[in-house]
Amino acid sequence: MKWYQLDVESVEQKLLVTANRGLSDKQVGERRKQYGLNVLEEEKTTSKWLIFLKQFQDFMVLVLLAATLIAGLLGEYIDAIAIMVIVLVNGFIGYFQEQKAEKSLAKLKELSAPVATVLREGEWVKVPSSEVVVGDVVRVASGDRIPADVRIAKSTSLETEESALTGESLPVMKHASSIRRDHLDPQDQVNMAFMGTLVTRGTGIGIVVGTGMNTVMGQIASLMVKTKKMITPLEHKLAELGKILIAVALALTALVVVVGVYQGHQLYEMFLAGVSLAVAAIPEGLPAIVTVALSLGVQRMIKKKAIVRKLSAVETLGCASVICSDKTGTMTENQMTVKEVYLNGKHLYVTGDGYDIRGDYFLDKRKLESDFPNLESMLLYGALCNHAQLKVKKGKYFVDGDPTDGALLVAARKLGLQPTNHQYRIIEEFPFDSDRKRMSVIIEDENNRRFVITKGAPDVLLPRTSFFIDESGRKLLKSADKRNIEGAINKMASKALRTIAIGIKPISNRDSFDSALLEKDLTFIGLYGMIDPPRKEVKSAIAECREAGIKTVMITGDHEKTARAIATHLQLLPENGLVLDGYQLNQMSPSELSDIIDRVYVFARVTPEHKLKIVKAFQEKGHIVAMTGDGVNDAPAIKASDIGVAMGRSGTDVTKEASSLILMDDNFATIKSAINEGRNIYENIRKFIRYLLASNVGEILVMLFAMLLALPLPLVPVQILWVNLVTDGLPAMALGLDKPEEDVMKRAPRSPREGIFARGLGFKIVSRGIVIGIVTLIAFMMSYQNNPDNLVYGQTVAFTTLVMAQLIHVFDCRSEKSVFSRNPFENMYLVLAVLSSLLLLLVVIYFEPLQPIFHTTFLGIRDWMFIIVLSSLPTVLFGFTKK
Repeated sequence: MKWYQLDVESVEQKLLVTANRGLSDKQVGERRKQYGLNVLEEEKTTSKWLIFLKQFQDFMVLVLLAATLIAGLLGEYIDAIAIMVIVLVNGFIGYFQEQKAEKSLAKLKELSAPVATVLREGEWVKVPSSEVVVGDVVRVASGDRIPADVRIAKSTSLETEESALTGESLPVMKHASSIRRDHLDPQDQVNMAFMGTLVTRGTGIGIVVGTGMNTVMGQIASLMVKTKKMITPLEHKLAELGKILIAVALALTALVVVVGVYQGHQLYEMFLAGVSLAVAAIPEGLPAIVTVALSLGVQRMIKKKAIVRKLSAVETLGCASVICSDKTGTMTENQMTVKEVYLNGKHLYVTGDGYDIRGDYFLDKRKLESDFPNLESMLLYGALCNHAQLKVKKGKYFVDGDPTDGALLVAARKLGLQPTNHQYRIIEEFPFDSDRKRMSVIIEDENNRRFVITKGAPDVLLPRTSFFIDESGRKLLKSADKRNIEGAINKMASKALRTIAIGIKPISNRDSFDSALLEKDLTFIGLYGMIDPPRKEVKSAIAECREAGIKTVMITGDHEKTARAIATHLQLLPENGLVLDGYQLNQMSPSELSDIIDRVYVFARVTPEHKLKIVKAFQEKGHIVAMTGDGVNDAPAIKASDIGVAMGRSGTDVTKEASSLILMDDNFATIKSAINEGRNIYENIRKFIRYLLASNVGEILVMLFAMLLALPLPLVPVQILWVNLVTDGLPAMALGLDKPEEDVMKRAPRSPREGIFARGLGFKIVSRGIVIGIVTLIAFMMSYQNNPDNLVYGQTVAFTTLVMAQLIHVFDCRSEKSVFSRNPFENMYLVLAVLSSLLLLLVVIYFEPLQPIFHTTFLGIRDWMFIIVLSSLPTVLFGFTKK
């Protein structure tokens, strides 16, 4: 179907839809069954069997399987079966870890998917783009991604950027008229908008004519979606660490084998012991545990209203030293309320808060009615030059659209004004954008008279104004009148009120729709003074960030005095802190800005283009910068920052795609919570690295020391593998779920160049590992010397001591301080993991059928007292020290 050749009415008829009503729920259900979801086909995912088999392709596991085969050929069937069972259990654990990570990442992708605004049964609703169906009426605005192939039904200065399809980066102006020509390429179908392209300007309404693979995007094979697993810098570091550990482990294992054979042990016995030791020494599960820890941390962040789009952001969050935050909606409630009106040279005061339409207008203490000169006209103009809708849900009013527009609607409703389409018709619109800082509409009233209404920042509107209105009528705007208006602006700004000016201009039916001509020689009507109250939780969040060594910077398009008042109220601006405005920023070179950037806390009257300059200035000073934004023009700064933060409610799809983090509630306090969580995830990863490697060092050293002292093997291969499985897996995973320490937000930000073994971690691993190895060897030597005819008894005591030492040591790993600084029952996952490991140990020792397999025997009360004293020594010795 050549949809571009049909007029809008024909498209409506063919798709059984009307552009002012949309589809019914029944139609949506039927079309979803017919056409499927609005998604591009992905490459087939790896089957679960292949994921399971992948767990056995590790080099050391293959060597172990070869060793098992040799054991079986030599008649050591019990050892061979036991090792096979352990390898299979390890494989299942790896498989479930990988599945958990994949499910978490899939859920994350689903949460951060773009949404579309569609008309369903006369109501505009937001739905995931994947749920858009053929015939849906969609509304798009600057910064949105087009959710499907759409035939434009209404266009207001609508432009889209289609480089993803055509390679042409210049925006294409769109219109709603049909095109009669044949064989047009997509780039020439200017009444169509295509899936995946970006709205760069204006607004539009269209009817969906193609979804999923039936779109132009779906037909381009090179743009087929392929999901790539994200490798974080930390995972990369750990992969490098793994290579080093393999080399070290193989060297030490070879040494153990050579020394063992030299001491008279059988080559086969030492080969199997060496391979088992190498498998135990190399924490092959480490990358999987890191991925699970990251993805579980991401799930916790989602519960706190923060969606992490890139796993690498979790690490970077812990390094953040500056947060550059938008004021409106992030630090404030985003519920603008008109509190003051400047009209006829007088200040009128407005009662009522939020979006409640109850309220009155007062001049001093006198309540005003609609007959007060120019009041009804001013409020009417504000309601007409408007994109928002005031709706009711469960008896409460809410705004669908921009909060500033919503405040103007509420202000009009307080005087009983609710203009309809029958009274006033919008002929043309010149939309607001960050460069123009104003919006204009051409209105035709019921008497066919036309006039332009322009609203915007006072400093933008006043230079375009030649007249003003007061109680006696329209007059020429003189310098003295301008000074009075500027005085009113300053007075409002000093009260932290945001000011919006409104002006009009009568025009004839013959005037061209040229914004440059229409938006000059305006008549100034008045000023709205509105406030967006600060969020209650933001002041404490800023204080916590300051304590954590993180500087908070407010960025706003508001007047400098308004910004200063809000920043002072939030205790963000210190006594010697600087406030810069957009004009001053324009006058500064990058080096001049860099010289003073550390003293600046507030940027006022800035454009999104300024944000990029601010980000780069902070980065020049070595800061790790988190930058928030919502508009399409914020995307470059968000992408350039170290942690781009997009608004989930008010943010455009483009901004979300450029970001690392999406705030579902658009709240500054959520950024603080995400940084807290990011720091904790990194600390938890350090904890289980510390635990795993210290345990592995202990296992290698006990065997090496025994060989050097010409002693029998203190641990048999199957015991080494069992220790690796029982004491490494579950407790290490549980450490990844540890809650943050109390002082995690009282430490300075971590340097991004900090190595994994920084802050004494390397010393902790080696020192604890040596002591664990020594106490295990002492346990073996003493029990074996007391009973030299029973080697199995000595090996059981050594095996139990090693397991117990590691299970007690895991609680020492919970803190950078001492083991006694934290309540062990804070992490019940860890307590349960340790109890599970202990129960499995008891089964191996006391369940008779398993004793010959694991070379164990019964232990008495005295044995346990001896084991507990020895296995507690590593933790007790280092328990009182931070080193």
